[in-house]
Amino acid sequence: MERLPTHPGERPHESNASPGPARTAPPTPPPPATAAVDARGIVTEWSEGARQLLGYPPSEVVGQPAARLLADDAGTAGAAALRDAAGREQWSGTVALRHRDGRRLRRELLAHRRTADGPVTEWLVVSAVTGTPEGQTPAGTPEGEAPEGEAAEGEAAGSGRLGEWAFRQAPCVMAVFDADLRLVRANAGMEQVLSLTEDQMRGLRLPEIVPHPVSDETEAKMRRVLEGGGPQQLRAGAGPAGTGANDGWSTSLVPLEDPAGHVRAVCLAAHQRLQEHLARQRMLLLSEASARIGTTADSGRTAQELADIAVPGLADFAAVDLLDAPRHGGAPSPAAPARPLAATRTAVRSVLDDGPAASAAGTAGTAGMKTLYPALSPVARCLAQGHGALYDAADPDLLRWARQDPGAARLLGSTTHSVMVVPMRAHGATLGVALFGRHRHAEPFEADDLWLAEELTAKAAVSIHTARRDSREHTSTMTLQRSLLPQTLPDQGALDIATRYLPAGTRAGVGGDWFDVIPLSGARVALVVGDVVGHGIRASATMGRLRTAVRTLADVDLPPDELLTHLDDLVLHLSADESGTDDTAESAGGIGTTCLYAVYDPVSRRCALARAGHPPPAAVTPDGAVRFLDVPAGPPLGLGGLPFETFETELPEGSLLALYTDGLLAARDHDIDEALDKMFAALARPAKTLDTVCDRVLTAMLTHRPDDDIALLVARTRALHADRVAAWDLASDPAVVARARKHATEQLTAWGLDDAAFITELTVSELVTNAIRYGRPPIQLRLIHEDSTLTCEVFDSSSTAPHMRRARTFDEGGRGLLLVGQLARRWGTRHALNGKTVWAEQSLSPG
Repeated sequence: MERLPTHPGERPHESNASPGPARTAPPTPPPPATAAVDARGIVTEWSEGARQLLGYPPSEVVGQPAARLLADDAGTAGAAALRDAAGREQWSGTVALRHRDGRRLRRELLAHRRTADGPVTEWLVVSAVTGTPEGQTPAGTPEGEAPEGEAAEGEAAGSGRLGEWAFRQAPCVMAVFDADLRLVRANAGMEQVLSLTEDQMRGLRLPEIVPHPVSDETEAKMRRVLEGGGPQQLRAGAGPAGTGANDGWSTSLVPLEDPAGHVRAVCLAAHQRLQEHLARQRMLLLSEASARIGTTADSGRTAQELADIAVPGLADFAAVDLLDAPRHGGAPSPAAPARPLAATRTAVRSVLDDGPAASAAGTAGTAGMKTLYPALSPVARCLAQGHGALYDAADPDLLRWARQDPGAARLLGSTTHSVMVVPMRAHGATLGVALFGRHRHAEPFEADDLWLAEELTAKAAVSIHTARRDSREHTSTMTLQRSLLPQTLPDQGALDIATRYLPAGTRAGVGGDWFDVIPLSGARVALVVGDVVGHGIRASATMGRLRTAVRTLADVDLPPDELLTHLDDLVLHLSADESGTDDTAESAGGIGTTCLYAVYDPVSRRCALARAGHPPPAAVTPDGAVRFLDVPAGPPLGLGGLPFETFETELPEGSLLALYTDGLLAARDHDIDEALDKMFAALARPAKTLDTVCDRVLTAMLTHRPDDDIALLVARTRALHADRVAAWDLASDPAVVARARKHATEQLTAWGLDDAAFITELTVSELVTNAIRYGRPPIQLRLIHEDSTLTCEVFDSSSTAPHMRRARTFDEGGRGLLLVGQLARRWGTRHALNGKTVWAEQSLSPG
C-alpha cells in the first residue's frame, strides 16, 4: 500500500535493515484547486489551490469566461463535456487546461451541480493535485520503473499483496483519509457507490467529493477521531452527488495508528443494512397506504391512489385494471379460465416521463380503454388462482403473453426485468388486477415485495368494493325513497301546493325525510312533513311505514294531536319489534322521528296543527308579513307518555304555509339566525308560482349539496265562499226528511247540478233519517260544492257512528248505507268534541 505522510517532527520508524540512501519526507500536498462556474460559463469563485495549479490570481479569472482556461485546441472537447453534463448532478473527466505561462496541463476534474439560495445554478469544479505538463512524467520516477521503496515492498512477503486485495475487494465501502482529511485510498465498493474512481477522488475531502450535510457531519466526526476521540458511528452514508444521504447504511470511522500509537489517518467503513432498511421501508409504505388509499368513494380515484403509492416506493411502474364484470363467490380455481377476460385500464403510474409505463399510459393505458387478457396469460391465471405471482423477463408465460398481446408488450417494455401480477379481491369478489414492474430498480421483486403488493392491493380492493356496495345501496335507497314519496299531488281545491325533495350529498346516504298531501272530508286537506332518524334503506323503510300510518289515521279524521299520539304509539311498537335484532342506531324503529301535521279547512279558513319535535311552520300573509306559527313543540316520536297539543289559527285567503325538515336550516356556512332571515326574505318576495317560491328558498339557503335530506312543502290557501256552501238546521222529526230533500234539490238547481239530484236526494234521506233515528239534536245538513265534488254532511250531537251491514232477506232496514256506499265516491264519519258528522262525496260529471 502507499505510504502515508508523517506528521512534522515525527521520528522515522527504525528497522534492522541495512541503511540505504537517505530519504526525504514527502512534500505536503497542495490544497485542492476549486472554482465555481455559473450557468453562463462565467467563473464566480477561484481558490488558492486553483491559483497554484494554473498560476492565475483571482483578479484575472473571476468574472471571466471559463473557456479561456481551456487549451486552444480543447474547445470542441470542452463543448462536448458541457453537453455531457447537461441534466446531470455530477460530471467527471479529463480536460486540457492552459497554465498562465502557456503550458498545457491535462487534469482530472470533478464537477458538482449546486443551487445557491436564489434561482441561480452553478457548478463547483474540483481538482485534487497539481498538474503535469503534457508529454512529461513525474520527476524522479523513470518511465516503466517503480520507485525504490515501492520495489522493495514488492519483494516483501505475499501478505502485503493479499492485504491490498482484501482492501480493494472488501464487500463493504472502505476509504482512508489522511491527517488533512483528504482521501488517499478507496476500495471498489466506494467507487461503485459514489460512481467515481479512486484517482478522481484522491486528494479531495469528503464534502468536496459529495457536497451534502451528511458529508460535513462525517468529516466532523473524522476530525474527532484524529483528535483522539476514538471510533465514531453514523446511521447514514453519503450517496452519489445529487442524491444526498443514503439511509439503510451503518458507517464506522476507525483511527489508523502507527506502531507508536499515534493516529495517522482515518478509515471509513460503511455497511448497508439492506434487509433491515427494506423491512422498515415496507412498513412505512404500508402505514402510508392506510391514509392515502380509499380517500373517496370513486373507484377510479382509489385505483390511481394505489398506483401512486406503489410508485416509486415499490415499483417503477404500476397499472390497475378493473374487470368489466366482477366475479363473485366461489373458491379460486387452479386452472386458468377458458375465455379471455375483459377489463378497463383505470390507473397508470411511472417513475419516468417516457419508457414502458409512459407508453402504456399513452397507448395501452388510457383511462377507460378496454383490455382483453388472453385465457392463458399470467393475469388470467393469477385471477383464477386468487393470489399474486412473480415473473422475470425470461419467464415463458410472460414472453408468450407479450407475443399474443401488443398492449402487454408495450406495457412490459424491453427494459422491464421483473413483474408482479396481483389480483384485486375483497369479500369473495374479484374486482380486477394490479400489475407492477421494475426497470430502474436493479433488484428484482422478491417474496416480501409480493406480500407488500398484495397488502396494498387488498386495501384498494376493499375500498373499491365498499364504494360500489355503497353506490348500489345508495341507488336502491334512492329508488325506495322516491317510490315511497308522493309521485303526484292529489286533486283538491283547498290549497295550491309545490314541493321539493333534496337527498343528502354525503356518503351517509339518503335519509327518511318525507312529505304528504292528504285530502280529507268536507273539502279539507291535511299536510304532513316528517324526518326519520338515520340514513339508508332502513330509514327509508321506516319512513314508508310511518307515511302509511299517517294516511290511515288521517282517513279516520283524527285531530292533529290525537293522530300524533297514535303515531307515537306505533313508533314504540316498531322499536320493541326491532330491539332484539341489533343495537345500531338505525334499528331503533324510528325513535326520534319528528313530524308536523296540519289540517286546513277552506270553508272556515282555519288551520289546525300539531308537531312532534319538528321545526315550526312559517306563514306569510297576503300583505307579505312572515312569522312562525306558535305551534307547541311536542316531543319527538317514540318517547311515549308525553302529550301533544293542537294549535289553531285563521289564515286569510292567499296566505302561504311553508313546511320543511331541519336539513334546510343546517347549512355549514351560516348560523341559524342568518338561515332564518334568508328563508323569511325568500318567502316574502312576491312570486307568480309556488315553484318559484321553492326554488328561491333553496337557492337562498343552500350553497352546496346538503349534508342532510331536505323536504320542503309550500302551500297557498284558497277559500270556499258562502255561495259554495249551504247549511240547514233540522228538527229531530221524521217528517223533516222530505223538507231536507227539498232544500237539497233547490240548492242543486241553483248551482246548476240537476244531474246530481237523484243521488243527492237518496244520500240526504238516508243520512238525515239515521241522525233522527239514532242521533241526538241539534241536527244540521250541509252541502259543499267544489269544482268536481259535491259533499253532503249531516251533523248530530251523538257520538254513535253508523256502520254498514248486509240486510237479511226479510229485513225492512239496513240497506240505506249500502246504497250510499255504492253510489257515493266515498263516505265516512268525522268525530268532534260535541258530536259527529256523517258525510258522503260524489263526483260531478264534467258537464
